Order: sequence, then structure tokens, then C-alpha cells
Amino acid sequence: MPGFTLSAGCRAPVEEVWKLLFDPARFPDWWAGIETVRKDSPAEFTQWPTGYPDFPMPQKLRVDQANERVTISCQVSDIDVVWQLAEAGTGTSITVNVSLPAREAHRLDGQHQAITESLHRLTALAEAAS
Repeated sequence: MPGFTLSAGCRAPVEEVWKLLFDPARFPDWWAGIETVRKDSPAEFTQWPTGYPDFPMPQKLRVDQANERVTISCQVSDIDVVWQLAEAGTGTSITVNVSLPAREAHRLDGQHQAITESLHRLTALAEAAS
């Protein structure tokens, strides 16, 4: 299965980063390529990519608060994005692992670019809030 892993340090405490990851309504604030989100249930939401108002993409959200992990699974493309947090002194270590099914391998470069930008934006937003 194609995929990649990225990591970054954040000067904000885990709690600040967690608030942004736990709430899909905040995703458009930092996740590159997401324009709008509608929360459908505690474990499901629909997102609309930037520039595609007629292309809803249902998502599943799995939260593992004990292990400080959030998994987002696209129900259209079967792409999984796992965000893992860990305390790093007074800040947070963020690791994101993205896996794509073989049929979506052509999207790997685009996903890498979007997640790289999103990781930077998530870090900056959490730091600004703390």
C-alpha cells in the first residue's frame, strides 16, 4: 500500500493541537484543500474539497484519546490519515501517517504536498492559540 509519514515539532501543548484534530469543523482552518465540513455524527463527517462545491466526500473519524491519535478515513478514496500526538517537553510531537490503496497511488504526490502544508498550518494555528 503506497503511503508516507511526516513529523513536526510544535511549541504548543498537546491539548491545543488535540482541539484542532478532534473537531472536524476546524479542519478548513488548517487542512489544505478542505473548504467546508459538515459533521454528520460523532464518528462521521462530510467534507467538500476547495473548488468543488458539488463533490461531497464522506469521512469516518476515529478518536483514540488515550493514545492521542486521530484517524480520518475517506469513504470515497479509502485514503487513511492517522495523526499521532506525543508530549515533547512543553510542546507536542506530531506524526502523520498516510496510506493509500494501490488504485489511488497516482495521488501520492498530491497527498504528500497537501499533508505537508496541512502539518505546517496545524502547527502554526496551535502555537498561535497557546
